[in-house]
Amino acid sequence: MADRDTLPLPLEVRARLAELELELSEGDITQKGYEKKRSKLIGAYLPQPPGVEPSMPQERRTPATPSSSSRYHRRRSSGSRDERYRSDVHTEAVQAALAKHKERKMAVPMPSKRRSLVVQTSMEAYTPPDTSSGSEGEGSMQGEGTPTSSQGSINMEHWISRAIHGSTTSSTTSSSSTHSGGSGAASRLADVMAQTHIGMSENHSAPPDVTTYTSEHSIQVERPQVSTASRTAPKYGNAELMETGDGVPVSSRVSAKIQQLVNTLKRPKRPPLREFFVDDFEELLEVQQPDPNQPKPEGAQMVPMRGEQLGVVTNWPPSLEAALQRWGTISPKAPCLTTMDTNGKPLYILTYGKLWTRSMKVAYNILHKLGTKQEPMVRPGDRVALVFPNNDPAAFMVAFYGCLLAEVVPVPIEVPLTRKDAGSQQIGFLLGSCGVTVALTSDACHKGLPKSPTGEIPQFKGWPKLLWFVTESKHLSKPPRDWFPHIKDANNDTAYIEYKTCKDGSVLGVTVMRIALLTHCQALTQSCGYTEAETIVNVLDFKKDVGLWHGILTSVMNMMHVISIPYSLMKVNPLSWIQKVCQYKAKVACVKSRDMHWALVAHRDQRDVNLSSLRMLVVADGSNPWSISSCDAFLNVFQTKGLRPEVICPCASSPEALTVAIRRPTDDSNQPPGRGVLSMQGLSHGVIRVDSEEKLSVLTVQDVGTVMPGGLMCVVKPDGVPQLCKTDEIGELCVCSIATGTSYYGLSGMTKNTFEVFPMSSSGAPISEYPFTRTGLLGFVGPGGLVFIAGKMDGLMVVGGRRHNADDIVATALAVEPMKFVYRGRIAVFSITVLHDERIVVVAEQRPDSTEEDSFQWMSRVLQAIDGIHQVGVYCLALVPSNTLPKTPLGGIHLSETKQLFLEGSLHPCNVLMCPHTCVTNLPKPRQKQPEIGPASVMVGNLVSGKRIAQASGRDLGQIEDNDQARKFLFLSEVLQWRAQTTPDHVLYTLLNSRGTIASSLTCLQLHKRAEKIAAMLAERGHLQDGDHVALVYPPGIDLIAAFYGCLYAGCVPITVRPPHPQNIATTLPTVKMIVEVSRSACVMTTQVICKLLRSKEASAAVDVRTWPPVLDTDDLPKKKPPQLYKPSNPDTLAYLDFSVSTTGMLAGVKMSHTATSAFCRSIKLQCELYPSREVAICLDPYCGLGFVLWCLCSVYSGHQSILIPPSELEVNPALWLLAVSQYKVRDTFCSYSVMELCTKGLGLQTESLKSRGLELSRVRTCVVVAEERPRIALTQSFSKLFKDLGLHPRAVSTSFGCRVNLAICLQGTSGPDPTTVYVDMRALRHDRVRLVERGSPHSLPLMESGKILPGVRIIIANPETKGPLGDSHLGEIWVHSGHNASGYFTVYGDESLQSDHFNSRLSFGDTQTIWARTGYLGFLRRTELTDASGERHDALYVVGALDEAMELRGMRYHPIDIETSVIRTHKSITECAVFTWTNLLVVVVELDGSEQEALDLVPLVTNVVLEEHYLIVGVVVVVDIGVIPINSRGEKQRMHLRDGFLADQLDPIYVAYNM
Repeated sequence: MADRDTLPLPLEVRARLAELELELSEGDITQKGYEKKRSKLIGAYLPQPPGVEPSMPQERRTPATPSSSSRYHRRRSSGSRDERYRSDVHTEAVQAALAKHKERKMAVPMPSKRRSLVVQTSMEAYTPPDTSSGSEGEGSMQGEGTPTSSQGSINMEHWISRAIHGSTTSSTTSSSSTHSGGSGAASRLADVMAQTHIGMSENHSAPPDVTTYTSEHSIQVERPQVSTASRTAPKYGNAELMETGDGVPVSSRVSAKIQQLVNTLKRPKRPPLREFFVDDFEELLEVQQPDPNQPKPEGAQMVPMRGEQLGVVTNWPPSLEAALQRWGTISPKAPCLTTMDTNGKPLYILTYGKLWTRSMKVAYNILHKLGTKQEPMVRPGDRVALVFPNNDPAAFMVAFYGCLLAEVVPVPIEVPLTRKDAGSQQIGFLLGSCGVTVALTSDACHKGLPKSPTGEIPQFKGWPKLLWFVTESKHLSKPPRDWFPHIKDANNDTAYIEYKTCKDGSVLGVTVMRIALLTHCQALTQSCGYTEAETIVNVLDFKKDVGLWHGILTSVMNMMHVISIPYSLMKVNPLSWIQKVCQYKAKVACVKSRDMHWALVAHRDQRDVNLSSLRMLVVADGSNPWSISSCDAFLNVFQTKGLRPEVICPCASSPEALTVAIRRPTDDSNQPPGRGVLSMQGLSHGVIRVDSEEKLSVLTVQDVGTVMPGGLMCVVKPDGVPQLCKTDEIGELCVCSIATGTSYYGLSGMTKNTFEVFPMSSSGAPISEYPFTRTGLLGFVGPGGLVFIAGKMDGLMVVGGRRHNADDIVATALAVEPMKFVYRGRIAVFSITVLHDERIVVVAEQRPDSTEEDSFQWMSRVLQAIDGIHQVGVYCLALVPSNTLPKTPLGGIHLSETKQLFLEGSLHPCNVLMCPHTCVTNLPKPRQKQPEIGPASVMVGNLVSGKRIAQASGRDLGQIEDNDQARKFLFLSEVLQWRAQTTPDHVLYTLLNSRGTIASSLTCLQLHKRAEKIAAMLAERGHLQDGDHVALVYPPGIDLIAAFYGCLYAGCVPITVRPPHPQNIATTLPTVKMIVEVSRSACVMTTQVICKLLRSKEASAAVDVRTWPPVLDTDDLPKKKPPQLYKPSNPDTLAYLDFSVSTTGMLAGVKMSHTATSAFCRSIKLQCELYPSREVAICLDPYCGLGFVLWCLCSVYSGHQSILIPPSELEVNPALWLLAVSQYKVRDTFCSYSVMELCTKGLGLQTESLKSRGLELSRVRTCVVVAEERPRIALTQSFSKLFKDLGLHPRAVSTSFGCRVNLAICLQGTSGPDPTTVYVDMRALRHDRVRLVERGSPHSLPLMESGKILPGVRIIIANPETKGPLGDSHLGEIWVHSGHNASGYFTVYGDESLQSDHFNSRLSFGDTQTIWARTGYLGFLRRTELTDASGERHDALYVVGALDEAMELRGMRYHPIDIETSVIRTHKSITECAVFTWTNLLVVVVELDGSEQEALDLVPLVTNVVLEEHYLIVGVVVVVDIGVIPINSRGEKQRMHLRDGFLADQLDPIYVAYNM
């Protein structure tokens, strides 16, 4: 069974195969490329495989059962997963954990992606796989080349069931296939599907999306989506009118997925939330209480372990330079270092003589040839950088010893490849802080550095200015005869600085003194038993750590011969180190577990391997608990080739403490090495428990030998005071020895915490007068003084009070079969802090040939495995395309850089799965609503506590004496007739076009005459009676005004309607039709152009054009005037209807009587001090609300001139409005948010050029934004700031507030105090409390007053539920009483209850007589220190948000805009955001301005910020294109339309993520 290859393959073919396997395992080629090249190589040597016999048992043919020889084969299979992290026990544990999960029936909804985003190589990604089995086709002969079609339908069924199960996985020990798909009902579903044969043969475009069954097992098989090229614009409109996607009812795909998500989330969370009282404001986050049953350490206090005595042998040299001098002069011909080229041939042999003379030459040149004689650049004690590539150890060694001889301090660093290498900036900071000005490098390296066009080496990002100095002998001058380096005994001067990258990416320099350097070499010599002239093979990086200590330093002390294998050779030939050990009969080899693993992958039948010469195999990363499996597997295979078990010597090291412990090479093969099988559960609580229970989650650790000679070791608690641990407790190892680093260069505080630690016993007394050094390693000292390492401090993640090690999580993820979907060596695990706890993030590189479904299945199973084994949830699992994670110089993943990219949102993953619902268990308790206190007691409570009842009013209309002539008239039509008689030539209206010139104007008389003609036409052609309704469908302009007064003259009731948009008839025309129908219009008046549009072909496609009422075109009017003008009898009859889509997306028409209309105009006239001599610029849509009143009514009432600027013209010329304001010297102007935004965005960079064109805004007294929502303070402030230079006074900018029941409640007048801004506590606001805080305090929210309350308006704040009056400090509904309230809704259905509730409400307590209208908006009143015109204290009204849009979540009230503001801030590519809830899930929709690749970056960022700032878990994140979020004419988001569109699948999102 062992030798499975059918024909013996020639050696070179085998070598090439090994290379291929390595490339595949490292991710340098794809699986497909690998198989192609492999079959090419061995095609000639293969017997043709027979077809698969039909009699084969069904089970064998499923696409992913292991081959019969699975067990042995898996052990060496490259594709399965990283040997470094491999252990059979662990794999079984993972399988068992997954099986457990399977019983819990997880149904994870798949995210939906736009097709263009799906990373698919080609069709093959979806065609059924062949039947080759589990081990990735590696020599598995079973039907490798069989064409799939021959298997026909059987394979098809399996493929379909595989789409459901995810790939069926297999445990490595048995051949039975344990299905652990994400679903329990999957097998039943598979049977149904196999019987239905869903016509897949014709359509291979996409496998069925069978992830959408809900947990009630209702089966939905969807049609494969056919991509529709001609995408219609998203359809919005009312829910009744919603057309659904492609004929799917509204409860379609999205809702099914959401239902599935809700069902998944209904499962109880593990830690039950404990009950405790929550103060209303300080929402306490759930603090993880320690579990009373958690294991606690029980042993005695540990005793510090002392290493053997460091025996100073008589012939040990007094310093390393002395050793070099000795060997260089006594045996100059002895080989010191042999370097290899990429073919494995010796490139160069450096002898001790050459090393000595060249180092002297370098030393002389550094000291005497840089700078001038008087001012040398480098003096003894200065730091210099050593920049040498990994394939040139000889040049590095010469430079390093040259520095030691010159008494300068070498700082070895990596070669910077580009200006923006991962982490290179931090290295630059290190060089800067060390004061490095000179970099030594080799000729080849110097030539390879990036150069500017002038040939200079550019300054790398964050680096100091460096002089590059080439150390090749031929470039150096010879030292004079009499010059000789000063060789001293080792002292306390710094010998070298080794760089170390911290967890956060910052780079520190660890200084090592000369005495420490020497002592460390002596300790290594003693513990490893090094003798003169031994040969040692080194695969490690010689610039730092174990590679430097053994291969550059200790080797010279003992005159050993080092064979250096560069990383580039290992990539080409992973066996090179083993071949060199054989060739040179080396006694010692220094490797990492990765090198052992690579050798295993590639060793296939190297007949001539003999490792009997090895007496010691140093495993440098022996401190990684997962290296044990590599060691075992390596021994298992190479024991037959002469490798003795006792030769494997793992060691533990750290940059701070140098070598911490190393296993000694013994001659006694009977003493087995130490092993510990520890419970992961125990480890996470920091205690050592030998695992006995279920062998499910265990960590097997091997010892790393004993303490170094001359050292003293203890274990202290990882955080807090360095107190000694108990014997069964995991802690950080600390070492007291001469042979450690002494400081972090230039950082005294961090140095004190790390290098000057005084461990204390439980009594509080220090255990030694000498300081200890923290090693950064977590572990314990076991029986017999053996040291065990369980992890690193850097990889430690403390989640919910339990400690997890990143390496352990990696191992679990890699044990999840099948590993076809991600690359093995490329997985990063780190934690980020969200909401006061660490959250685990796993990032892996996805193979290009894996499909969405496969990856998603793998991801959901990794989550289950980690949950099952470590009992910890993964917050986010992301897959990125291959080769996109930042790398360290030696090819590993650059962790801190990856984390940085993740947090910045520039990682660009291709798959993301977030699980905040399962991980985040420390949310504040949901607020329990108290049983309602009656309104009476609220009032009494307020009185007792001295809070006033929140009410306010504008000036009293009755009290104001003014010579208002228009007051004589009850009707606007009379006012117009009066003006036409008294001031016939006074201009009332001026309309501007996009060039800023006057398009048309109207005087009082002209308007009167046109109105008469229109009235005549209505009577004649329309045959209308008085009281009939007429729809006016006009573009913004003068025709609209004339038509309005024409209707009044004829006694008809006008309704202004926004005309359909010619480019977008399909979506805009239905709204027009709807308003015409709902308002019961007897006829439509419009212009000729629109008339044609209403009857066009496009129109008939959108609506039924035959049902329009008569359409009158007013372009050619009859010449005669009507017999007489209509005079209404009762001022309470209807003047006009105002139809508008409210912020919440409801179409509502309100009735405005003649009384209300006149009162409204009078109120505005008084507030804004409008007279015939005034000019007002209006840039608003004239179809509803205050915009309509200002455009059509006010000028007629007050006689001022209105300069009309249609907002649509600003799209052509953004400066139009402000130029008009400047040119006409206007003092009062009105605009909408959309206009303000257009100016801010469109003119941001043009303020200088506008100034030169004479734009001058200093005359503007009021600039009012007309709105029905909370003032957008950020927009108004940026507008004010931007145009301050052009003279705009910041105080001038303010907002108004109106709603459906009262079109204008507040409006900043001319005489009142300036608008005020307050800061309220957002957390209190969620509890309907108003708590003022200082600007900039945490959770503060700025709110701006919505203008001044209009004359004749009274306001009270009431509780929307109990209708009781509220105090000042409460958030409640704004109720309004005023002469210009609308008199009711105009509805077809006559919904009376709504009518009376909104327009005729009474307080349930207190003043129960007044009739109020309910605005539907939440807000509060606050008495300010300012005084208003009448000398009273001024009451300010603050609007917080619409009651209908406020979201009840976790018992608290959230306003969408607050969450949206947080979300928009998180990433530069988010241009707009809207949130809404659906079945208690929070859905966040973001518009992406960037490439679709960025879409998935936004998912974690959005989830993080909403958790951090609002304590809410986002259920669904939807990423859409710009412009998808619908906005009404006032620039307000239509969140309800968006919700309907989302649920009906009409948004065509780029990505939808369902958070678990």
